[in-house]
Amino acid sequence: MPAPIRLRELIRTIRTARTQAEEREMIQKECAAIRSSFREEDNTYRCRNVAKLLYMHMLGYPAHFGQLECLKLIASQKFTDKRIGYLGAMLLLDERQDVHLLMTNCIKNDLNHSTQYVQGLALCTLGCMGSSEMCRDLAGEVEKLLKTSNSYLRKKAALCAVHVIRKVPELMEMFLPATKNLLNEKNHGVLHTSVVLLTEMCERSPDMLAHFRKLVPQLVRILKNLIMSGYSPEHDVSGISDPFLQVRILRLLRILGRNDDDSSEAMNDILAQVATNTETSKNVGNAILYETVLTIMDIKSESGLRVLAINILGRFLLNNDKNIRYVALTSLLKTVQTDHNAVQRHRSTIVDCLKDLDVSIKRRAMELSFALVNGNNVRGMMKELLYFLDSCEPEFKADCASGIFLAAEKYAPSKRWHIDTIMRVLTTAGSYVRDDAVPNLIQLITNSVEMHAYTVQRLYKAILGDYSQQPLVQVASWCIGEYGDLLVSGQCEEEEPIQVTEDEVLDILESVLISNMSASVTRGYALTAIMKLSTRFTCTVNRIKKVVSIYGSSIDVELQQRAVEYNALFKKYDHMRPALLERMPVMEKVTTNGPAEIVQTNGETETAVLETKPPPSGLQPANQVTETDPGMISRFCRYAGFLFPTGIPSITAYNKNGLKIDFTFERSNTNPSVTVITIQASNSTELDMTDFVFQAAVPKTFQLQLLSPSSSVIPAFNSGTITQVIKVLNPQKVSDSKKNC
Repeated sequence: MPAPIRLRELIRTIRTARTQAEEREMIQKECAAIRSSFREEDNTYRCRNVAKLLYMHMLGYPAHFGQLECLKLIASQKFTDKRIGYLGAMLLLDERQDVHLLMTNCIKNDLNHSTQYVQGLALCTLGCMGSSEMCRDLAGEVEKLLKTSNSYLRKKAALCAVHVIRKVPELMEMFLPATKNLLNEKNHGVLHTSVVLLTEMCERSPDMLAHFRKLVPQLVRILKNLIMSGYSPEHDVSGISDPFLQVRILRLLRILGRNDDDSSEAMNDILAQVATNTETSKNVGNAILYETVLTIMDIKSESGLRVLAINILGRFLLNNDKNIRYVALTSLLKTVQTDHNAVQRHRSTIVDCLKDLDVSIKRRAMELSFALVNGNNVRGMMKELLYFLDSCEPEFKADCASGIFLAAEKYAPSKRWHIDTIMRVLTTAGSYVRDDAVPNLIQLITNSVEMHAYTVQRLYKAILGDYSQQPLVQVASWCIGEYGDLLVSGQCEEEEPIQVTEDEVLDILESVLISNMSASVTRGYALTAIMKLSTRFTCTVNRIKKVVSIYGSSIDVELQQRAVEYNALFKKYDHMRPALLERMPVMEKVTTNGPAEIVQTNGETETAVLETKPPPSGLQPANQVTETDPGMISRFCRYAGFLFPTGIPSITAYNKNGLKIDFTFERSNTNPSVTVITIQASNSTELDMTDFVFQAAVPKTFQLQLLSPSSSVIPAFNSGTITQVIKVLNPQKVSDSKKNC
């Protein structure tokens, strides 16, 4: 056969291919020739063919058929053959293929070879792809080479030992005697690999960590020599002596000093020297400073040293390199809880990063800005964050809005400021706010009695002609329904009142009802608001009746149900309408284990919580209640016995996750104005439900009495029920209730 082409010629030929198909054709042709040569056991050109095969493997083409040829080259006595063979083994073989075990004996022989370069090839291969079986068989040979006086072999043996420890951790103690003198080596390559080996051993074994803590003074001495030594062309990188070794030593010091007072104290001075003497004009120096900062923040360092570390991160924020700014923000975010005051000094620089064009930097700056908010800077920080919310990309708006809500709730200097801030968020990014924003704001407004007139006026102006921000429209509709009389009367003292007529207010709410941008929930808010205004307005009641009547035939079932109920109020129970539609009482947030604190139901904000706790075993059963229908429960608590004629049928108020709750209704024989509701709760799951609690709320003109349940445990498999009696009293309508009996 003619001699195969050389690797250089193959590379040149492949590079001339104009299309992928042409390249593939060249590769297939060459692979066929290589296969033929392998079949004929051509020893002369095996090395050349395997080299070409490795190049094609690097291009992404299959080369597995050359695995055995690599083993034949490894067994050769020629160094050039061994070099290509070991390279091929590292690229084409791994521990998932049994053929790699055939190399074990060859590697063992080469580890004891008389030539250091052959020994080096064997160490590199074992350290790259050696399996746990190979590592067990050859660990003794590696340990011998780790004790040799040859620096070339010691550095390779140290890295190979790292791989052996990762594969077989129990062999770690075998290398312990050999590590005693590693740090006394003058060769930087050996020092570097020795530090890597010590780091691996400390990370994997607490006993090794305690053992090597005595090396801290020696590591400190090596690091000091590096930063104080003069120019060394062999190790100099941009004017810094061996930055790679410095970084490795700093990482090992960080591990050794963590949670240890003595070790931390021993390294405080050298860390201060590195932090103050390292050149920052080059990226090499910044890498060392970053590792120094991480070490200072992770050990038990002095307070002054921690401030120095944070100031270094502050300088990083002014760097033109985006990567350096990003790692600075990430590091500050990790330390802000423990060194809050030191990080606060760089607040203006952090806020400036919100304007960065890089989205990763912008997100980290946003997260860190929220972590810096406190009672002293809340006004200034919220101003910056609101500006950011107004101009940021859509993917930031949800997280930013949530962060502003939490910060405002925690640090608000006044209720007016709190309301203004939340309204600003709803106006800017209403479509991105979390689901509980609406009921939380309604609760805040309800409890701020002195701000009702101001709030309803602000909300009215906010939604004029713009219904795109649905949460804002929902809150505005609810407030107009509750406090529409204050809006019309112009009683606002906090700012100049506006002149609004009853018809103009109804025009806005009707526009919400018919707007294509309004969701079903928003329409529910608007319809309920219009109904509430029937008791707050005096000149537009007939118009309200017509609007409500129209939606009695709406295709939206929820909207139709509400309209029918409201029509019933107008036609049959008009005498009860003022009491039923009076203003909501002050809402209190109650921390419970239940699924809700304050819940909303299409235009009404009500409190109704069902809760059960898991069994004492700690298991999380499938029958734990995770959601309720508070609208149904609250409506029946509110309307049962008042909107319906005598003889109210029993209903199933809740039936989910194995928990079923039935309501039965009856009149009190002693007091006709009292409706008695009996609850029966059953459990169809396999586990008992414990700590059952039922809660409900009614308007303040009613009185609600919750009697104690018959038990707090609902038995599994429907083997028993819990009963509880609720009494709803309407003390101001005794005579009217008698008429309905």
